Amino acid sequence: MTPPESPQATAPDELETRIRRRLKRQHFMHHIGAELTRIEPGRVEAEVLLQQQHQQHGGFAHGGLIATLADLAAGFAAVTLAPEDVSLVTAELKTTYLRPGVGQKLRAVGWVLKPGRRLYFCEAEVWADDKLIAKASATMAVVEPQG
Repeated sequence: MTPPESPQATAPDELETRIRRRLKRQHFMHHIGAELTRIEPGRVEAEVLLQQQHQQHGGFAHGGLIATLADLAAGFAAVTLAPEDVSLVTAELKTTYLRPGVGQKLRAVGWVLKPGRRLYFCEAEVWADDKLIAKASATMAVVEPQG
């Protein structure tokens, strides 16, 4: 007889299921080809395979794509810690570009610095292959259910 799983063993699966359910409504994320590749409490990673439609005029990853990935990773990191009945929206996003985005894949890593009742303070890094190309600070605002 197999012993039942402990609550700690099922919690990560439940978190991932909850986040992936919310991802279905993230139409823009799907439009750019981004996927969440890692989901943990307070930390999320996302990737996009770079293609021609992601490039700006010089052939680098477009800055808007880089900021979007930072926003996505930071925002969903906050969602992992927020109550299920609330939504979060970006109140502020500051992106610093460190070098051009050149490579096969962009990877964004987002984490929560401080969760709160109304605001979540987050950070993110965006990598092109193995090079850090951008850092971002984000503030996510809680939107409570209307009713």
